[in-house]
Amino acid sequence: MMTNCAIVEVVKLLVSNSGRTSNRLNPTIGPFRAIPRTRSVVSSKVSPPGPGEEHYRCDGCIECMGINRYLILNYNEGKTMKGRFLKVTADADQNQEAQFDTWLSGKGIPFVSPEAEADYKARVLLIKDAIQLKKTPQRIPICPSAGFFPIQYAGVSMYDAMYDYDALTRAWETYSNDLTPDAYNAPTTVVPGRVLDILDFKLGQWPGHGISEHSEYQYVEKEVMKADEYQDLIDDPTGFFMNKFFPRIFGTLKPLQNMPLLPPVNEIPCIPPALFPFGDKEIQPAFSSLAKAGEETIRWRDALRRLNGSIMGKGYPAFSGGFTKAPFDVIGDTLRGTREVLMDIYRHPDELKEACERITPFMIKSGVASCKATGHIMPFIPLHKGADAFMSEEQFHSFYWPTLRKVIIGLTNEGMVPQLFAEGGYNQRLEVISDVPKGKVVWWFDLTDMAQAKKTVGRVACIAGNVPLSLLCTATPDDVKAYCKKLIDVAGKDGGFIFSTGAGMQGSKPENVKTMIEFSKDYGIY
Repeated sequence: MMTNCAIVEVVKLLVSNSGRTSNRLNPTIGPFRAIPRTRSVVSSKVSPPGPGEEHYRCDGCIECMGINRYLILNYNEGKTMKGRFLKVTADADQNQEAQFDTWLSGKGIPFVSPEAEADYKARVLLIKDAIQLKKTPQRIPICPSAGFFPIQYAGVSMYDAMYDYDALTRAWETYSNDLTPDAYNAPTTVVPGRVLDILDFKLGQWPGHGISEHSEYQYVEKEVMKADEYQDLIDDPTGFFMNKFFPRIFGTLKPLQNMPLLPPVNEIPCIPPALFPFGDKEIQPAFSSLAKAGEETIRWRDALRRLNGSIMGKGYPAFSGGFTKAPFDVIGDTLRGTREVLMDIYRHPDELKEACERITPFMIKSGVASCKATGHIMPFIPLHKGADAFMSEEQFHSFYWPTLRKVIIGLTNEGMVPQLFAEGGYNQRLEVISDVPKGKVVWWFDLTDMAQAKKTVGRVACIAGNVPLSLLCTATPDDVKAYCKKLIDVAGKDGGFIFSTGAGMQGSKPENVKTMIEFSKDYGIY
């Protein structure tokens, strides 16, 4: 039996910690609700309780009287942090149709002719039919991953592509005009070099900064977040990125490590102490560099908008229109680093899992916001560390998949179609990753067996892939045709398939890329 004061203590604990997921608390205890007394009871515990609820009687101590006679400790998973994003909502279908309509409308696109507008809509419908699994498209949509191939194809250096936005747009227009895939990949991964210069970026090398002007940029992996900082990230992700992560990866933003915590600024007396750092002469240059980087980013963005209008205006939609990541990859890619995050599975498993939970809502919001901004439906999600070779099946179940699935469900509920690029092989994961809502996801494979993918994941999701880069770089056009025929025969049967490559096409022979696109368009007619 629970005493009066014990009830009060539970109330205080729940009120002060409702919604938190810290490992210091029981994460299953969520917000409670109280009901007025409507019937007499014999014992302090009401029996039987309702589903998922424990009913306790309060005999009326001074703190409880006048509030409620009963306290219901509600273990409603849907209201706790760890219980969110587990189920598809009733309006998910409606939201998806609305987002497809937005993408299909082509609103704001400067079409060069009515025929181009009709072609644009026809290509969007090919992709929509492949995704939703409701009917077989007229033919298989051909959407290879361009990677940095357009730069090579147009004879432009990587340095010029990153620093000369006119050169970048010319390269992509040349690729799209000459090879005409059904959908193109906008060059958002060709980041503006001047922005990296201004911020003194520490986690990479780029053309003219450590590597040749013709080389692709490379990450320089570091342990940016220390193992004992997990709780800081969990307590305040935004504050951690602002006060610790950014000052460590951007040289000019190092002074931001002295920024105040913002949540305490909630009353008039709290304002002056919070403003002291903004007047510091060491911090002001950091904000100045952010302003300069922002201005340069806007120039880059405007160039890409003109490029997108030019390509889409000729009838070719973008293959994706947003970006987000798996929570485990957020931690492992640039916070902890590959070696450290894999050791954390053994040394700090609880902190790693909780950090992934805390990052999950941010990843969902990022994917939704980026797609809303572009009027698209598919956020691109590269999966970096979930492949068969990175972790065991048990580790994938425990550390990688739970929060990735929540990102999938969260995006689906908002009407988006997650475009999951499974880098490496996922042959051991196919049954697990089939646990997604039907007709609402694209699984894009790299080295995975497409016949097995079709039998498993293909029952519930559109699959895409997976012409290997090695084939495009070294084989003959006849070899390419043979591979494409076999791939379409296996993965393209009865729809639910988007023809693509297993990686970006940089280094490919132009004649092989041309053969792949032309042959597959002809052979992929249903």
